[in-house]
Amino acid sequence: MKTITLTPDANGMVDWPTLSNDKKSVVTVGSFDGMHQGHQAVIRRVAELAEQEKAFSVVVLFDPRPAMAHAYAAQHDGQDPEAGVRDAEALTSVDERLRAIDAIGVDYTLIVRYTMAFAAKSYRFFLGQMVGKLGMRTLVLGSDAAMGAERAGNVKAIENLALATGVFQLDVVNDLGPGETRVPVNAKPVMPSESGEPSDPLEGATKAERRAWSKKHQAKAVRVWSSTNVRYLLGRGRIKDADAILGHAHAVEGTVVHGEERGRTIGFPTANLSENVEGYLPVDGVYAGWLVDLGEKPAEAEEKPEDGVSRQYDSSSTNARLAAQSLYRWPAAISIGTKPTFNENGDAQRVVEAYAITDDWLDLYGHQARVEFVGFLRPQIKFDSADDLVAELKRNVEETKRLTA
Repeated sequence: MKTITLTPDANGMVDWPTLSNDKKSVVTVGSFDGMHQGHQAVIRRVAELAEQEKAFSVVVLFDPRPAMAHAYAAQHDGQDPEAGVRDAEALTSVDERLRAIDAIGVDYTLIVRYTMAFAAKSYRFFLGQMVGKLGMRTLVLGSDAAMGAERAGNVKAIENLALATGVFQLDVVNDLGPGETRVPVNAKPVMPSESGEPSDPLEGATKAERRAWSKKHQAKAVRVWSSTNVRYLLGRGRIKDADAILGHAHAVEGTVVHGEERGRTIGFPTANLSENVEGYLPVDGVYAGWLVDLGEKPAEAEEKPEDGVSRQYDSSSTNARLAAQSLYRWPAAISIGTKPTFNENGDAQRVVEAYAITDDWLDLYGHQARVEFVGFLRPQIKFDSADDLVAELKRNVEETKRLTA
């Protein structure tokens, strides 16, 4: 797969590359945050049609997420987010999305910096650019996709445009999955009060009970297969339900840094991730999962890609480390929170610590690490003594072994 980074100018205009003078393209567009099963279905359809039509398969990937960019602009007098501003609501990093897109077999991913000037362009103008510059023959979208200024370019409007112009075809993928669920508006993370994977509060509920719950929590209807629903589930500790929608274990990635080494003193040394974690952090608690050593970050990863230049994307070394039988992958008991037992200085910063279940001595300082979540074990609680903490950690390790076996 080749990647091209594109930054709109002050007027929102993008200098789109010419991929070929004669070969057409099958295109999809979006942020694809989380790369859940709906996203995967759309991108697989792009690759499938491109192969049938002997065309390029192209993903236009927006970064930052449009929702984040618009929220930032609303709070900063219409300004675009500066480079490096962390998107705490993003489920996955751009690189993790690129790995997933590459695995599907896409030819090109165009990473477009999403700005307010770019967002102001109409969907008609944008699609005209796709046809004229990228040679788009077919546009593939999910069933409730929308694009362009004021999101006026919904599936029906784009279908009418395709029929009226005759210059491209629209292929709509049924990416709805199991249908709809309801999520509280402006839901905030809530740590479960009990040990074990939380259950769905509406499981087995009657229609009347569902209506009452929705009214009480001001819930809105969203697709089950949606990034919004995944965030809500992770914010409730419902890891297994979130992973089922994603089709893979939810994960965060970051650099391993030196911590206070309190875990080492009680026989549970942990890998501590830096505060600049990429990926959405589930609600505070203790989890079962995996720790993967991704190795030292290559120097070229720190370089800003030159705008408009095609680069070969190669994730083979990372993929080898992520493989199920990799020697760089260990079951892990994972803690997210503020370390309530050893919080003498009152520091409220959230931290991610992973205790790898292995007999090997791991020296991961400075390495990139990936923490994958497979189940919620218990809430964060304060223990009366270090002995009580150690006894509980041993139980957490045994449960982690069971869940990752």
